[in-house]
Amino acid sequence: MKIERNFDILDQNIKEHSLEVALSVKRNGQWENFTTEEYKENADNFSYGLLAMGFKKGDKILTISNNRPEWNFADMGMGQIGVVHVPVYPNIGPGEYQYILKHSDASLAILSSKEYYDKIKPLAADVPKIKKIFTYDKVSGVPNWKEILALGKENKTKFEKKLIKIKENISKDDLLSIIYTSGTTGRSKGVMLTHFNFMSNVSATRNLLDVSAGDRWMSFLPMCHVLERMVNYLVQAKGLGVYYVESIDTIGENLNEVHPHGFATVPRVLEKLFDKIMLKGKELKGIKRWLFDQAVELGIQYEDDPTKRSKMYNIKLNIARKLIFSKWNEALGGELKVIISGGAALQPRLARLFSAVGIKIAQGYGLTETSPVISVNYGKYPTMQAGSVGPVLDNIEVKMAEDGEILMRGPSLMTGYYKDSEKTKEAINEEGFFHTGDIGEIRNSALWITDRKKEIFKLSTGKYVAPQIVENVFKESPLIEQILVVGEGEKFAAAVISPNFHYLHGWCFKNNVKFRDNTDLVRHTKVLERYKEEIDKINKTLGRHRQIKRFALTCREWSTETGELSPTLKLKRSQLKKVYKTKLDNLYGYTDDFGDLGLIKNMNSNTHQ
Repeated sequence: MKIERNFDILDQNIKEHSLEVALSVKRNGQWENFTTEEYKENADNFSYGLLAMGFKKGDKILTISNNRPEWNFADMGMGQIGVVHVPVYPNIGPGEYQYILKHSDASLAILSSKEYYDKIKPLAADVPKIKKIFTYDKVSGVPNWKEILALGKENKTKFEKKLIKIKENISKDDLLSIIYTSGTTGRSKGVMLTHFNFMSNVSATRNLLDVSAGDRWMSFLPMCHVLERMVNYLVQAKGLGVYYVESIDTIGENLNEVHPHGFATVPRVLEKLFDKIMLKGKELKGIKRWLFDQAVELGIQYEDDPTKRSKMYNIKLNIARKLIFSKWNEALGGELKVIISGGAALQPRLARLFSAVGIKIAQGYGLTETSPVISVNYGKYPTMQAGSVGPVLDNIEVKMAEDGEILMRGPSLMTGYYKDSEKTKEAINEEGFFHTGDIGEIRNSALWITDRKKEIFKLSTGKYVAPQIVENVFKESPLIEQILVVGEGEKFAAAVISPNFHYLHGWCFKNNVKFRDNTDLVRHTKVLERYKEEIDKINKTLGRHRQIKRFALTCREWSTETGELSPTLKLKRSQLKKVYKTKLDNLYGYTDDFGDLGLIKNMNSNTHQ
């Protein structure tokens, strides 16, 4: 069956992949399952309910929700009648919520819980177009989404034939969704994506994902994230059952309950997973610790190209897989075939290490505007190369601008930014190529990203620095959770570092470093010496102009909640530069004011705190 609209997936599965567990979610300690037939019935009833409420093609409904089957029922129900779904991140600020509520022209909002109802209700009061708010969870005094389903059931006879006709008239080029980019600077832009934008991406990646009908897929990235949205469609189109975790904190527990064959994630989750494994390894003693360290070292040296792996290396790898890596597999559920990684650059050492373990990391590249996948690693070498983002998809055209910027054209490219023709013209040139804002090159049949065009800065020496590359190298240190590299117009690069406090506290305990709190901790002479030692070691692996000459430590972790990271866990550079202006000024000698988070003078010419 040809899949050109999102609901074609559901119609296909009714005929071809009738599953006992099509969708599942863990709530209150129990897994709640929905068959393919129940999925279809709920989606249809949602469509009937909306029709009974007077909704028509082109109307917009905004949702803010955690991952749950109901998200799919609503999404498919909207798609079937041409209503535009506007899914919004659950962790943005009130100002951004208010802007999207007004800008999107949504007339109805569906929220997951009381928490979001309490946040959105006062904001929606100032948005006349929002006629009503529903919630998925039961909230006292608030309309529940099941009322829409009940209305649909009551009106099934009235709208059953009409729905069939409406579906027949939904074009693949009709608008399916407006996704507001998380935006690391300025207001979010509403990316307009059609049914076929998504489905063409599903079609191009379908045979590249190494899972089969009947396999289990686990989901925890927000469904409003374009990657999770597309992958959600993709795995359903392949006939997999999708399991939504109880919360981000229960991923480990849920892995061992579901035993998934795959999941999608962002690099930061893999980095944290690796850090936890390393911490457990450090607790081992004697021969067990030695075997663990040897296995990790072996894994980091893994080469995707089999001709570069010696016979002796392969023998050692097989031993490491039996003795050490098999336990890592078990901790991840024991049946993983593939992990999709996107949203940011993955450290090549982690890609190599997981491949050595026997788990493929399908690192891809794309943007919200491209629905999203432009290229992806898959299978075996040469279509799987650590450090690259894989071959460009068959139905997508990529070329490089004179300055190295990646330009993309293809059926998954957005129709434009909602109510912003000017920015649309800036993004898509007259030939129909989209300016990604990323710098890259095609090498050995794969696409390699070197940096964000807007983020590259020039030192006063005339040398250019790509901060993401430098940041990724430093983030390989267990001492560093996040790092912001700066230096535009300066003689050298400097950095503000958010420490990995979990690791740092353990180091302090072992080295008898006493401290009252994290503010006191990042001022401690021994801590500063340890960070200087680490930075000096890493600097030796970098070209001179990329080396961090001075640094400052922060006393808190960066997060989406505190505003330093976007919902997709990218650094909000402009925001960070504002917050840490005093630190940055001091790093370059512009001020002696050390007020921000207890900034103090450096111990020598290379270290600031």
